[in-house]
Amino acid sequence: MAIQRKVKIIGIDASNLLDGGGRTHLTEIIHHFDELQHAEKIIIWGSIETLAKIKDMSWLEKRHSWFLEKNFILRFIWQKFFLSLSAKKENCDLLLVPGGSYIGNFKPIVVMCRNMLPFEWNEMRRYGFSWMLLRMIMLRFLQISSFKKAQGIIFLTDYAKNSVEKITGTLKGKVSVIPHGVNQRFNIEPRKQRNISDYSVNNQFRLIYVSIVDVYKHQWNIVRAVNLVRIKTGWPISLDLIGGKYAKAYDKLDLSIQECDPEGVWVNYYGKIPFEELHNFYKRSDLGIFASSCENMPNILLEMMSSGLPIVSSKMGPMKQILGMAGSYFDPTNIDEIAETIEASIASIQERSSKSESSYRLSQQYSWKKCAEDTFKFLKLNI
Repeated sequence: MAIQRKVKIIGIDASNLLDGGGRTHLTEIIHHFDELQHAEKIIIWGSIETLAKIKDMSWLEKRHSWFLEKNFILRFIWQKFFLSLSAKKENCDLLLVPGGSYIGNFKPIVVMCRNMLPFEWNEMRRYGFSWMLLRMIMLRFLQISSFKKAQGIIFLTDYAKNSVEKITGTLKGKVSVIPHGVNQRFNIEPRKQRNISDYSVNNQFRLIYVSIVDVYKHQWNIVRAVNLVRIKTGWPISLDLIGGKYAKAYDKLDLSIQECDPEGVWVNYYGKIPFEELHNFYKRSDLGIFASSCENMPNILLEMMSSGLPIVSSKMGPMKQILGMAGSYFDPTNIDEIAETIEASIASIQERSSKSESSYRLSQQYSWKKCAEDTFKFLKLNI
């Protein structure tokens, strides 16, 4: 029987964690590492911005290279030719690669599957013939190769595991499904639901959709669907859109806003806001929307659940697996279906009350402390 060595030094390649859920995951598991102490030291390689998000700790060492401030090709060059040497020099017992792609020769490695876009052709094709499509195709082959050679692979959902293994076949490394958690800032018990007749032009029923404006997020369809509901019912409804933007997709969103709300009466696009302020937007909202057609495990969906909001959601990807019977679902490419789902949810106080209570209860099972504990325990199994 093989003897398991004690994990003393864990290396983490954060070179491709540029924003969003990847950075949130890393900062949260590092935050909880201190109370778990599954190793003596962690060394993280990342960009200046990523490293700045992580608190300084006595057991944590941060490493930076100018390569990590450049494009993804230069970051891969750094990973190929410099990371393995650095990890060996630092006497790392293993290397965790949360970004999922690894082309170096260090062993053992544990990779994470975070991005489903490279594994879903129908979603990639939304980019048309473009640099983004070529980048996704390259990532597809890089991640397949990385998953096949890794000693450990962490998936966030069973949906992602099953989808990827249909392409890669059964993976040789140890496999675990470890879901994300939710920051306690979002923990808001469901509020008492009110009839739509209680709202007015000066006190509108507020819908919220938080996500980067991208080709698989369908914000423009949400604008058009909400416009249909407003025209049909006359209800005082407003829509808050929050998130950065991909230019091609934002053009479609901007066009829908100009056509449906040219005077800026009810659509509010805030762009990207600090993550630390996001919970305040959920507090003042009445209904959460999530319209993505490609996801692994969306932090945003968990945050809306934890914020006590009733939720209408895309029925694609893992959303039904996460939200279950606590959500109302639509096809995010079908404007009429979106409008019908939103209208039905707003019209029924009973539905909004029961589903917000159910989703809030479901959210309580997702903990960053548990995510961190399960992750570091899994890392120990791969030495």
